[in-house]
Amino acid sequence: MTKYFVGSTEPVMLAALFYLGSGTGMLLLILGGKIIRRESSAREAPLTRSDAPYLAGMAILGGVLAPVTLMYSMIDTPAATGSLLLNFEPVATAVLAALFFRESVGRRIWIAMGLITCSCLILSLDPAGEFGVSLGSFGVLLACFFWAIDNNISRHVSGRDPLSAILVKGYGAGIISLVIAVLIGESLPSAGSVPVYMIVGFFSFGGLASVFFLLALRSIGTARTGLFLALSPFFGVFFSFLLFSETPQFLFLVALPVMVLGTWLLVSERHAHLHYHPPLVHNHRHRHDDLHHDHQHVKDLPPLSRSGEHTHLHSHDAITHEHQHRPDLHHRHDHKPLASGKR
Repeated sequence: MTKYFVGSTEPVMLAALFYLGSGTGMLLLILGGKIIRRESSAREAPLTRSDAPYLAGMAILGGVLAPVTLMYSMIDTPAATGSLLLNFEPVATAVLAALFFRESVGRRIWIAMGLITCSCLILSLDPAGEFGVSLGSFGVLLACFFWAIDNNISRHVSGRDPLSAILVKGYGAGIISLVIAVLIGESLPSAGSVPVYMIVGFFSFGGLASVFFLLALRSIGTARTGLFLALSPFFGVFFSFLLFSETPQFLFLVALPVMVLGTWLLVSERHAHLHYHPPLVHNHRHRHDDLHHDHQHVKDLPPLSRSGEHTHLHSHDAITHEHQHRPDLHHRHDHKPLASGKR
């Protein structure tokens, strides 16, 4: 898609319109929600001043550096090469999450990552296409690295209102990119193209896709979310079969069982050990039928929604227990043995 658009619109201006569309779409969703919402208790936790550094990092790394680098890189990079290299993003996301952000990633997840990555590479391969290794190819990898850092930074605001977070990222990245585009002499595309690019941005570049990404981050962590994101090419191929009655190609039939095995390893993961939760005070949407939200309520707190959730500032006492879990908001602990020696 990027290769198609950069042929008719200058790169930085294109990135600006994508992210301005993302921010505008989030604004419309927020305003629409306030008009039709009947259950204020279902609202998400608001952004705070402490979130500002992470939001700035998301906007600059994921909203400016990554897309602008990708736009310029794809000008001279064959589409087939770019498609293959973009598979580096979920790999880099998982590796950074495990090695630098101390997220729990065991042997099973590493194997799943390898299988899913191989399946994506097989599916993206186009033997008849034009390939080439160049400075543009390095730029695509660099863009993936910027997005991988963005994905890991985003984990810090995953407990906040995702629409507000993506609104800030979208408008921040869009305005910065627009200023850069004007300063370097790029011009706006035709009036008819602008809303098209903004709509594309709303659905993909930093838009609804990023909202769902944040929701996944709070529940299963960065590495696993990134790996699920890597499955998107298979959905594209599936819908091409469904909508356009295309015959499955040989490479798809080769990649499918590899992807299925990797996905099964990912979704069937069971992780349980004795772990310690330090005292914690935070604010996020939560339920009371889990092992962590047993706090008492005062009269003025919002009531539970029909789905059994509400949002308010609450505290957690220190506790040591053992149960199945993933690296969600409450399980971002390290995996050193406790004093008892249990794991």
